Amino acid sequence: MSYAERRERVNQAFDAIGRYLMSQVREFVREVGELSRFGYEGLRVFFHRPWRGTELVSHMEFIGNKSVTIILMSGLFTGMALAYQIYLGFRLVNAVSLVGPTVGLGITRELGPVLTGLIVSARAGGAMAARLGTMRVTEQIDALEVMGVNPIQYLVSPRLIAAILVMPLLTGVFDFIAMFGCWLICIQLLEMDEAAFFDRTYLWLEPYHINEGLFKAAVFGLFFAVICTHRGYNTKGGAEGVGNATNRGVVLSMVMIIVLDFFLTNIINVFYQMTGDYRWK
Repeated sequence: MSYAERRERVNQAFDAIGRYLMSQVREFVREVGELSRFGYEGLRVFFHRPWRGTELVSHMEFIGNKSVTIILMSGLFTGMALAYQIYLGFRLVNAVSLVGPTVGLGITRELGPVLTGLIVSARAGGAMAARLGTMRVTEQIDALEVMGVNPIQYLVSPRLIAAILVMPLLTGVFDFIAMFGCWLICIQLLEMDEAAFFDRTYLWLEPYHINEGLFKAAVFGLFFAVICTHRGYNTKGGAEGVGNATNRGVVLSMVMIIVLDFFLTNIINVFYQMTGDYRWK
């Protein structure tokens, strides 16, 4: 093979790679645009008449109340496991009195909102996508449009608002039960000094740490609700399409929660530094 032929093949290979990457970038930008428009429309029309208060309460009950049991179990064992692992590490440097505040900071700022978001997006988000997908393929959404009902306002908006309102509450439950699990391990099992445990926790754990996690939870709720409802609302392909939409909605929601957590953490930290109220040093 001559030098010119080898160069041509290399150029063709790089050209194919470039075309593929550009197509993926275009698809990503298009997807972001569609999700942004869909989410904005869902939030905007919620405040239009007729009010969908009954639907909102119903979805809050579905997302919130029916997730409490799994949140309690996950939070309890997360707090216990994290406390025990941190205790084993801190015992090596004689700093076991810092187990409580370390677990508290990790739970309230990161693990609480992230794990709550992952759990609820898998349970409630998947149900949203499946329900709307089924309504789409069975032409129920088309029937609402024929009757003059705005399907975005009736089906999507209450789910978005419910997720935003309920996620901070579930995160608060997760934080509380996780710290209770930490207390069980540290005080009841490992027999650490209870006064030192609470004193160090009160000293290092501030209300703004908890508020940071609750804010993240609300953002996670908005994002997974938009993604899952968008996937379900635009389902195609019958029963197989419903399954694919549900799967893609849940997977994308869980990935986005992890990615968003990184960016939100850095944005919040920069905000604290700029305002001079940054005490996490």
